Amino acid sequence: MGTDNKTWMSEFILLGLSSDWGTQVSLFVLFLVMYLVTVLGNVLIVLLIRLDSRLHTPMYFFLTNLSIVDVSYATSIVPQLLVHLLSEHKVIPYLSCAAQLFFSLGLGGIEFLLLAVMAYDRYVAVCDPLRYLAIMHGGLCTRLAVSSWIGGSINSLLHTAITFQLPTCTNKLIDHISCETLAVIRLACVDTSSNEVAIMVSSIILLMTPFCLVLLSYIRIISTILKIQSREGRRKAFQTCASHLTVVALCYGMAIFTYIHPRSKPSVLQEKLISLFYAILTPMLNPMIYSLRNKEVKGAWQKLLGQFSGFTSKQAS
Repeated sequence: MGTDNKTWMSEFILLGLSSDWGTQVSLFVLFLVMYLVTVLGNVLIVLLIRLDSRLHTPMYFFLTNLSIVDVSYATSIVPQLLVHLLSEHKVIPYLSCAAQLFFSLGLGGIEFLLLAVMAYDRYVAVCDPLRYLAIMHGGLCTRLAVSSWIGGSINSLLHTAITFQLPTCTNKLIDHISCETLAVIRLACVDTSSNEVAIMVSSIILLMTPFCLVLLSYIRIISTILKIQSREGRRKAFQTCASHLTVVALCYGMAIFTYIHPRSKPSVLQEKLISLFYAILTPMLNPMIYSLRNKEVKGAWQKLLGQFSGFTSKQAS
């Protein structure tokens, strides 16, 4: 009889953020605008890097990967969220839920690994500038990027397989905006301690290990910057890292808060807000941070806009 109760649902219902229709319409408009800004900003960053030869450097190669990850991560969650905001029945099929968990978790892991790789890139640029291009050659950059994509994908595949082998009995209500790991595990009608251990282990591997590498890189970077005699030299050296450091603070902070201590049980509302932060806010802010705090990117924008205005003037005349 106990075995018969262990069933797997064919679909789930996402409870979302609110049941009030007016609130849902307002959130739909807000999230749609933010999503469109996210897609536009990241696509423009990728195109700008492709079009401007001055940006064909290791740093911008990794930034291209980061922008692709950001727009993909947002796309794995936000379109479904927008549809559900205007739907009476917020149903998501079993396979779609599993796919959403795989892609969102995988892309999140890839981003954390890429940020660690970018920290190493900044470490070499500041601490060994004369050998920067020799060390960060195309082959190494490609291997580092591919390793980040493979590492995040394998971790996500394992998590998704472990999570979706749990029977949920008759429970199919997910109190979340998407199929997020902790929210899906809460549906299980069996002991989930092994899943919590798996979350802890992967958190150490995909969060704390890269985070420690980022910290070590920046300790060396700051140590090197402080040895620079001129104030202008120190300012320029710090500017090369400011954008990346800002993004690191945004991305790693809440992830560590959420996943390192799954037993501390943050409230459901907190989990939803954290998911929104990563799905909408962070991907939207990243291209802005790299555009506003980076002279090379701003210079490339100005050059591109100048060429565009010159072209339109010729067309008009």
